[in-house]
Amino acid sequence: MLDHYLRGAKDYILAFLAPPLYRIHPITISFIGLGFGLIAGFFLMQQQYWLGFIFWLINRILDGLDGTVARQTGRQSDLGGYIDIIFDFAIYAFIPISLTVGLPSTEAFLSLSFLLASFYINAASWMYLAAILEKRRQGAQAKGELTTITMPSGLIGGAETVLFFSLFMIWPQQLILLFVSMG
Repeated sequence: MLDHYLRGAKDYILAFLAPPLYRIHPITISFIGLGFGLIAGFFLMQQQYWLGFIFWLINRILDGLDGTVARQTGRQSDLGGYIDIIFDFAIYAFIPISLTVGLPSTEAFLSLSFLLASFYINAASWMYLAAILEKRRQGAQAKGELTTITMPSGLIGGAETVLFFSLFMIWPQQLILLFVSMG
C-alpha cells in the first residue's frame, strides 16, 4: 500500500549505496542477503532480538541492493529476479518461525499458522495476478517498472512488511497480536 509512495526515496538511497558493490554479481549479493536473513533467524530463536533485528535489516538492505546493482550495471536477469523473490519468501517464513521457536506456546504456533496461511493466500493471489498482467502485456515493461515482473499493489506490501517484521523483533512480547494483525 505504501510502496508506491516510498519507491522514489528507496531507489535514491539504494542508488547511493550501490556503487561500491558493482564488482559483485547481483546474484551473489542475493545469496549474501539470504545468509544475513538466516543468521537473523538463528539469533531470534535464541531471543537475541536486537542482533536478529540488525541482521534482518542488513538482509532487507541487501535485498534492495541486488536489484539496484543489477540495473545499474546492466546485469538484470530473469534468474536474478526469480532468486530474489524465492529468497524473500524464504526469509518471510523463516523470521516468524524463528520468533515462535524462541517463544513457544500453543497460542504462538496458532497465530504463526494464521500468519503463514495469509502469506500463502496473498502470494498465490499476487503472483497469479502478476502472471495475468504480464500475459496481457500490462506488466512491468508496459508500466515502465524496474522489476523483472510487475508487482501489483496489495494491502500489505514491502514497506508494511518491514514495519510489521520490525515490530515482531522490537516487541516480541506482543508477537501473537502482531502476527494476527498482519495476517
